[in-house]
Amino acid sequence: MPLDVKPGTEWAAVYGRCQRAAPEAFHDDRLLNYWNAGWTRDGAPEPAISPVDGSAIAGPPRLNSATAERAVRASAEQHRDWAMVPVAERRTRVVETLDELAEHRDLLSLLLVWEIGKPWHSATSDVDRCIDGVRWYADEIESMMDGRVPLEGPVSNIASWNYPMSVLMHAMLVQALAGNAVIAKAPTDGGVSCLTLATAIAARHGLPLTLISGSGSELSPALVNSPELGCVSFVGGRGAGSTVAASVLESGKRHMLEQEGLNCWGVWEFSDWPTLAGHIRKSFDYAKQRCTAYPRYVVQRSLFDKFLATYLPVVREISFGHPLAVESADDPLPKLDFGPLINDAKAKELRNAVDDAIARGGVPLYQGDVAEGRFIPEQQTSAYFAPVAILEPPAPSPLHHAEPFGPVDSIVLVDTEAELLAAMNASNGALVASLACDDQTMATRLASEVQAFKVGINRPRSRGDRDEFFGGKGASWHGAFVGGELLVHAVTQGPAGERLYGNFPSYSLYPQA
Repeated sequence: MPLDVKPGTEWAAVYGRCQRAAPEAFHDDRLLNYWNAGWTRDGAPEPAISPVDGSAIAGPPRLNSATAERAVRASAEQHRDWAMVPVAERRTRVVETLDELAEHRDLLSLLLVWEIGKPWHSATSDVDRCIDGVRWYADEIESMMDGRVPLEGPVSNIASWNYPMSVLMHAMLVQALAGNAVIAKAPTDGGVSCLTLATAIAARHGLPLTLISGSGSELSPALVNSPELGCVSFVGGRGAGSTVAASVLESGKRHMLEQEGLNCWGVWEFSDWPTLAGHIRKSFDYAKQRCTAYPRYVVQRSLFDKFLATYLPVVREISFGHPLAVESADDPLPKLDFGPLINDAKAKELRNAVDDAIARGGVPLYQGDVAEGRFIPEQQTSAYFAPVAILEPPAPSPLHHAEPFGPVDSIVLVDTEAELLAAMNASNGALVASLACDDQTMATRLASEVQAFKVGINRPRSRGDRDEFFGGKGASWHGAFVGGELLVHAVTQGPAGERLYGNFPSYSLYPQA
């Protein structure tokens, strides 16, 4: 029986549910921006298509720089009032927001499917981690705020498109809980409808959020350089991140700048192949479009045959396709490893990178075929990309030194510990790394020389948004480390002379990862 979109999950049905849930934010013809405590029709709506099947969806209403500056000034005025609201009342309003977000959990998840191509289980996980994570902060906020006050100005957030809820909205709600007005730029590539619905829910409960859309180049002067801002939070690539970093370092603003790095698994003196197979399979979640994905394996040459015997059966079983396609209306949504990439341009970029690496001498160990995906008949599939593994990508290739941000693995063979560490540290800092090694003492010693903030031994590491802080080394991070108590510290002021944990230019304090 041919596949079709599960009834009730079509884009038109999903958008209609948004209009009923938040008519103030979702109009018949466009989304609205939210600033100065009101929904506005300013901005130029931009057409958008879903990576799932190329169909038209709601696009971002892009503002110009002058309007963005007005939005920042309005947020600064809100900030002065919100900072005076008692912690207990802030907590009540945030918890009420979380309760309503939970009521709309499935709708928020469907928006993530259509806008950024997340499979159903990944989309629901993104929403759940936001809600559950902020609840943890709400339970702990009074002790975390002891002796602390909000910043002197609002927090500005610029984040990538891949985790609108568990990264961006999570951060916004915690920042508001800590007493700050909050500004966010909707990611240009996707997630604006999901963030619009979540912001509408938060606004009903009096939270001082601002959500605006626009290009980074147009809005950055307001969202990074405005003197009214108390802090800048950035999640994204090193290109845009370096520009933001230069601005905030010069101004002295409080900041947290998370940037990509080439996260690696090192395989050295290892024998537990079934466990590693499970980790390899899990690494393909959401097509490795994650800041903590593992696209590089650095393998001891003498173990390569065993590694390959473990790796290839796993990658051949990876499932991908249309996230909402079912055979029967009664079928549950499919549990896929991943759906599309964020857009067809990204799929083309990866294809070019793979072809170039092979042309320069890289060895294709595995190349999947998009035709093997789970699709609706005659569906557009230009944003999909099947798994690929390249052995020894040559030095001129981007796959040698940069994160591909897609389902493309590279494998590098080494003979000595020094070569292992050099290959794992190829990108000048990463957010996470792992070592597959039987000897705990040896693994701990090697881990101390890996330039990643979190290093797992025989397990992957993740971002962690609750009781574990997060940061990076090298070019992967600038500013305050965040997570748990440190996230609240990063967006509040403590005693005079306090030094935040982080890698600010004036000092370097690295908590033990």
